[in-house]
Amino acid sequence: MERRHRDLLSATVLLAVVVLLAACTAAAAAGLSCDVYNRGSWVADESYPLYDASSCPFVRKEFDCRRMGRPDTAYLKYRWQPSPPCSIPRFDGVKLLGMLRGKTVAFVGDSLVVNQYESLLCMLHAAAPGARTNATWASGEKPSITVRFEDYGVTLVYYLSHYLVDLAHDKAGRIALRLNTVDQGRKWLGADVLVFGSWRWWARKSWDYIKDGNTAVQDMDRTQAFTKALQTWARWVDANLAQTSTKVFFQGYSPNHLNGQEWGAPWGKTCVGETQPLSNAAAYRGGQPNPQDAIVRRVLAGMKKPVHLLDITFMSQLRKDGHTTKYNGDSLATDCTHWCVAGVTDTWNTLFYSVLAAGNSLHY
Repeated sequence: MERRHRDLLSATVLLAVVVLLAACTAAAAAGLSCDVYNRGSWVADESYPLYDASSCPFVRKEFDCRRMGRPDTAYLKYRWQPSPPCSIPRFDGVKLLGMLRGKTVAFVGDSLVVNQYESLLCMLHAAAPGARTNATWASGEKPSITVRFEDYGVTLVYYLSHYLVDLAHDKAGRIALRLNTVDQGRKWLGADVLVFGSWRWWARKSWDYIKDGNTAVQDMDRTQAFTKALQTWARWVDANLAQTSTKVFFQGYSPNHLNGQEWGAPWGKTCVGETQPLSNAAAYRGGQPNPQDAIVRRVLAGMKKPVHLLDITFMSQLRKDGHTTKYNGDSLATDCTHWCVAGVTDTWNTLFYSVLAAGNSLHY
């Protein structure tokens, strides 16, 4: 009787595998590919979160919502599940450290890039809690953070660069946004993996004037400025990295949740007090398309160097519950832009890991 039960179980498992393979084959025959970013949903998973932020020495208080008093925990318990038959592997930090042995991963961008960077540090630290680490900070105009996992020879660096092109003082002490130069990129060239991101700061004016070739203007249309800067960045990548094995990623647009009407809530509602994600794509009504998204896709498509877009926009739109809100160390703030760590950014890194793991090496 027991043997018959085992045989029946084996047959059932075999049938499930055959059905799954058939579905994948049919999808391939139909010309379909797995869009793990935009086809899926958030499912509850009691094995989450992947780490306890209170045990992570690398997360700043602005992102550590539990430390800052957030009382609910449901937002920690969701895993992104692509629509069948597609799937992504579970994050394996020890495997990733092994893949990266002796290599350097650099994150370059704004505070949303920091969000992802610190999340990855915590994920790796939890996977190898006994590994020796060494952290250093460089201050000044171009601050950076370097964390090295000594036992693996893995270095993870963050370089602050709000615009990816140069922001520099001229001889008169004025700050110029130079749309045509990436002199700061010299620091990035030693990395084996590069993750770039630049979005939010283009809405701000943190310069005295813009230098566009030989022309200097006090300001200009920000979408036009962003386009010029991204084209400059793309030329820099192609000139310096096209003939190298360096893997390059670009962090997609991270949505904020300042307008509840985008998910069917009344006008004036924000992410504050939200404790559950949206259940499916239809629940998110959406706002105006972000023009920068189309610009990024067009620029990346025209590059010689393959750049993988971490297309995290849609999945993050469903996570109105994942922001730091007032649990960022400032009780008067309403931060519906940054994300709690642990939280949504862990999924960004799981997808980042899946791309690296799929190649089984750091070479194209």
